[in-house]
Amino acid sequence: MQTTSFKSLVLAGLLASAGFATMAQPAAGQDGGRMPMAGTNAAGMHQGGPMGGMHNRMGSAKWEAKMAKRQDALKAKLKLAPEQEGAWTTFTTAMKPPARGDMKRPDRAEMEKLTTPERIDKMHALRTERMAAMNAAMDKREDATKTFYGALNADQKTVFDAEHARMGAHYGDRHSWRGAGYKGGDKPAKSQ
Repeated sequence: MQTTSFKSLVLAGLLASAGFATMAQPAAGQDGGRMPMAGTNAAGMHQGGPMGGMHNRMGSAKWEAKMAKRQDALKAKLKLAPEQEGAWTTFTTAMKPPARGDMKRPDRAEMEKLTTPERIDKMHALRTERMAAMNAAMDKREDATKTFYGALNADQKTVFDAEHARMGAHYGDRHSWRGAGYKGGDKPAKSQ
């Protein structure tokens, strides 16, 4: 009796495994069985830079509202004088990310006509172009931050420094390339 029961359990396990395996396969109409193109996520949406994933998860309007709330909180903490309002407006305008529609996307039909080495070269050229645009946008933000920082008094600079340091710590150990437990210096802190 035990062997019949054991065989039944094994058979049930195999059937369940087969069912899960078929569920994991894409349906006939999904992507035609093709892998996603480079620069896209599994759903076929372009990431759009370092915060592209954040935009996709949160939604652009929600993300913009969150950033506006943070900027309002920073402005309140800085206690800006009326003559500093122009510098604040210039700073916050420069901090806005570029429009996502500016990205040049490869034409799928054109890409399918290319050989693999040609496709690789095309994607490399597009990636180089995107990285150059991203670096230019980052340079613009860095320059705007330095200019705004120069318009602050000593107390405001202390507040700005503390807030700017906190901004990097928001992602902290979870997303650091050094990993969890990093406390600064040359080596990660030992976990206990």
